[in-house]
Amino acid sequence: MSKKKNKVRPLPQTVGINVPGVETHAHLDLEDFKEDLPEVMARAGECGIAKIGNVFLGPQAYEANRSLFDAYPEVFFLLGVHPNNADQYTDADTQAMRNAFKSDSRLKALGEIGLDFYWDRVPADVQEKVFRTQLELADELDVPVVIHSRDAHEKTLEVLEDFGWSGKPLLWHCFGSDVATAKRILDNGWYLSIPGPVTYKKNEEAQEAVKYIPAERMVFETDCPFLTPEPWRGKRNEPAYVAFTAAKVAELKGMDVNELWGVCAKNAYEFFGL
Repeated sequence: MSKKKNKVRPLPQTVGINVPGVETHAHLDLEDFKEDLPEVMARAGECGIAKIGNVFLGPQAYEANRSLFDAYPEVFFLLGVHPNNADQYTDADTQAMRNAFKSDSRLKALGEIGLDFYWDRVPADVQEKVFRTQLELADELDVPVVIHSRDAHEKTLEVLEDFGWSGKPLLWHCFGSDVATAKRILDNGWYLSIPGPVTYKKNEEAQEAVKYIPAERMVFETDCPFLTPEPWRGKRNEPAYVAFTAAKVAELKGMDVNELWGVCAKNAYEFFGL
């Protein structure tokens, strides 16, 4: 019996990105990167990534893991309590985040925050209460927010518009919805972050939306170790693989990948104040 051959996958360096850019959303403090973070960071640099946004899922994770990046000044921080952890949120978390943002210049945005009705782990009313609490904190601190919304787009938009966040700095993390949703986000003056699943052949809805979204309102992310793009789907995601996402979006928009990468880098630098 012949052994099944391993699939030959191209390296992200082969995409040929040669201008500096930004991977806006990674979870490099998770256990998935415990053994090889230096190598992961080196590969990111080889693929045109000058800055990486690491997202800490709550103040406890931030306090425990921020020192992992002492040797990597190219990493900036995001901090927020994810909706799937909203049932554990306390007033102490609000104060801890307030203190962190006031004392750490590497913290650039409050997120990821929002609503998640896919997992159904936390009651919707609890999620919304914590979402609004964190929006109030971001407003107080005058920092951008990064939104998590899974199977909850309508309600998320309703909360944001009701809160009065139109025109304020907001990035819609992991956008993968349709043109109508993209239009509503854009009409509010916000940015959209494009992840790896846009490379999946059957993801036609997101691909049509990406064609519609102006490059000037778009950034890229991996959400690693999750949502690995083709041709590495099924493997652990890492920042370098954002190159494949950029290449696919450039193809969809009929743009040169380096031109698009540069535009999106400018967007990220301005949004996060890098």
